[in-house]
Amino acid sequence: MEKQVPANETLRNLMAELILDEAIREYRQKELYREIDIALEQGDEAAFLALTNELRMLLSIA
Repeated sequence: MEKQVPANETLRNLMAELILDEAIREYRQKELYREIDIALEQGDEAAFLALTNELRMLLSIA
């Protein structure tokens, strides 16, 4: 027989997961901006295009 998890514990787990997902997304966004700046400084067009594409995808799901 499977152990039942109380509803409030399930809700806390979901909230924790949402908070963690948001923190990871924000961290990656900051890193992308930093990496984009570096690509611009170095004149690395390929890296710039790849990073800005990833940033656009990240922002579209936010």
